[in-house]
Amino acid sequence: MEQYAVTQEVLRTDVAGMPLEWIDYRDAVRLYHTDQVAYACGSPIYKVFGGVNARTGTRSIVEVNSIIATQGDTHGLERNRDVYSPPLNNRTLFKRDGNVCMYCAQQFRTSDLTRDHITPLSLGGGDVWTNVVAACRRCNNHKGGRMPEKAGMELVAVPFTPTYAEYIYLKGRRVLADQMAYLLTHFPRTSPLHARLSTAIGDQRLATA
Repeated sequence: MEQYAVTQEVLRTDVAGMPLEWIDYRDAVRLYHTDQVAYACGSPIYKVFGGVNARTGTRSIVEVNSIIATQGDTHGLERNRDVYSPPLNNRTLFKRDGNVCMYCAQQFRTSDLTRDHITPLSLGGGDVWTNVVAACRRCNNHKGGRMPEKAGMELVAVPFTPTYAEYIYLKGRRVLADQMAYLLTHFPRTSPLHARLSTAIGDQRLATA
């Protein structure tokens, strides 16, 4: 079993298999210990050793998988999932756009990107997923407070609001291939993230083969 750094996150789902959140290994072990894990899938990523039983002399071991399904009532989340609008922040926005400037189509480091409002706030545009894109500093400065067409610029992709499952992926800091593949099954068929994740899954599996 490959061992990962303790910073590697575990994907938690409900019993029906719907993605819920990322948790660290301590929370995962706590769920195992309190018998809240209904089943596990994905690959084993941690072995956590506990104390030694004074009577038997055996040491407890908890093996943590990359994806765990947990007990609990998530009906409220299921009812609201279709109308869910995730919070907007730059890290997930830039990841949605693949760290690519949506005007010049060049890829940049996160620190070199900015949040651009397609319809500027000064013209009534909202600070919402469908009105914001990643833009390099040069393009953002050139566009200024104008509409793209007024600045002679075109978007290379249409911005979209991530679904709950897509947002879970965007929040992940280091998403493993099996976690990506699992999340991908919960994305809409029309999701722009399909092609990117399929490529990433293949690359990651080749790298670990």
